[in-house]
Amino acid sequence: MAIKNRIAWAVVCAALLLAACANPVPPEKSAYVGQWNAPGMSLLITQDGSVDYKRVKGGVNTSITAPLKKFEGDNFIVGVGLWTTTFVVSKPPSEAAGRWKMTVDGVELIRAATGQST
Repeated sequence: MAIKNRIAWAVVCAALLLAACANPVPPEKSAYVGQWNAPGMSLLITQDGSVDYKRVKGGVNTSITAPLKKFEGDNFIVGVGLWTTTFVVSKPPSEAAGRWKMTVDGVELIRAATGQST
């Protein structure tokens, strides 16, 4: 097996293992599901518990793609094993004037309309 094929196979296996570790979003937290955006920040939370986060702050790029582990109050924790990140939600998802908003790590995010990609 060529080295490129081995690397591709390892990436696919790692992705499958990560997906298997995700906990689905519980029904009472379903408002969290969706694509959330703000200037310099995007957060995707899927119903199956996958989380994809990207942020640019002060010229530093941060990104996390990991499974949802659990919710603690309004906050949610993502990661694998001992490697975890807590997203602090100071304002949980709420709808006003047809727009969904939530504040995560001090940033007000707006949920993209269903079917809209960013």
